[in-house]
Amino acid sequence: MEDKKYKAVCFGEVLWDIFPGEQRRIGGAPFNVAYHLFKMGLNVEMISSVGDDELGHGILQKIKDWQISTDQIQITKEHPTSTVIAMVDENNDAHYDIVENVAWDFIETTQENKKVLDTADALVFGTLAARNEKSRNTLFEMLEISSYNVFDINLREPYYEIRMINELLHKTQLAKFNKAELRMMLDFLNKEYKDEKDSIRYLQDKFGIKEIIVSKGSKGALYAYEDNFYLYPTIPVEVKDTVGSGDSFLAGFLSKRLQKEASAHEIMAQAVSLGAFITSQEGACPEYTLKEFLQFKESHPLSALSF
Repeated sequence: MEDKKYKAVCFGEVLWDIFPGEQRRIGGAPFNVAYHLFKMGLNVEMISSVGDDELGHGILQKIKDWQISTDQIQITKEHPTSTVIAMVDENNDAHYDIVENVAWDFIETTQENKKVLDTADALVFGTLAARNEKSRNTLFEMLEISSYNVFDINLREPYYEIRMINELLHKTQLAKFNKAELRMMLDFLNKEYKDEKDSIRYLQDKFGIKEIIVSKGSKGALYAYEDNFYLYPTIPVEVKDTVGSGDSFLAGFLSKRLQKEASAHEIMAQAVSLGAFITSQEGACPEYTLKEFLQFKESHPLSALSF
């Protein structure tokens, strides 16, 4: 594995996704990102919380088995480990019933996670972990310490409010939307949708964000850095399921983006390739090696599309 030169911290939910047939898999968007960042060769810390129960200890053991640090995952007797009932529809898209008042709704601020953030190259977070006041306050403290905040918007009704999203975007250096979330954000702000470039520039100006990613499903992915726009196609694969595909895309993106010398092409090729590679496998965190991913990437060369 490559030298773990860069460090990322992921904040928020770690949980058990319960699929039909009682199949149980570790999930939570921030953890999925952490898993793939680790696979890409980065140092990773996950700031979260699990219950002092069988499910919580099972999560910790599984993460340790993957050799990912659990040092910043808190254990609480006050709240249970999170479980999510996941259903997969005929299009292989997942839908979730997310239980509230679970351990990661009550993440504490600690001196240890502040120290971790002091030396981190990025802090990755989403909307869901800010649904409860306790974890939301902790997140805002973390955002003040981190110098590169990566916001995966990931809107899940009814667990968000526009005022809170606005506040988070003002603290963000890189924001990731999907097509629907981009349109929803403009609606929230009473901004007429003209086209993607106009929408992105509006959000960049309003929130002072230089970098925005828009995932466009079968139409590829768009990366905006200041006034520069880079559109890349998807890689056609046989889809096993789409669970965690956006998380793996973001991890691939950051694994190159944090290398200051990496070009936009290298960043987007890594992101699109990892997203496709994971979509061709079952689950958000399938077992694989960096070598296997790089072989897949080399066999699927990419070129930018005109935009």
